[in-house]
Amino acid sequence: MAYDVAALATELTDMAAADQQTSIRAHSDDFAEQLEWRRLTARHGDRLGEIMDEYGWPTAEAVGEEAARAAWLIAQHADRQLDIQRRALHLMQQAVSEGAAGARELAFLRDRTLVNEGRKQVYGTQIAGVKDGAPVPWPCEEPERMDELRAEVGIEPFDEYVAKFAMN
Repeated sequence: MAYDVAALATELTDMAAADQQTSIRAHSDDFAEQLEWRRLTARHGDRLGEIMDEYGWPTAEAVGEEAARAAWLIAQHADRQLDIQRRALHLMQQAVSEGAAGARELAFLRDRTLVNEGRKQVYGTQIAGVKDGAPVPWPCEEPERMDELRAEVGIEPFDEYVAKFAMN
């Protein structure tokens, strides 16, 4: 299937850049800013759905590392579009099994999708909030195995990970 790889890569990286520039608005006290964030992530989720329909998962081999990571970020933030997240998860799982995508990013997307479905996460990558200065993760399926599972996919131990979120 012939397509303009450079244009697709640019489109994905531009969407991720816009996402990162506006992501602070997701938790703003200003409802207009929250709405702007939701609209942006919905537009990006819709477009990622079209890209997946046409090309499958945008792997690093197909569109380059930066654009592949951008596609993953867009899928991560499609929180109100579970159909898009689930499809991205499925296509990314296939890509990982073929060695064309990273298990670490897949683990983050898996946890994000599970949490958005109201289920327990596997790797402990999703933080519910901060209480008394300490990050509080969403519940995990096997908390006693979490660090072992994280190590298998190249994620640092949970305590090191949540230290990044700690309020000093």
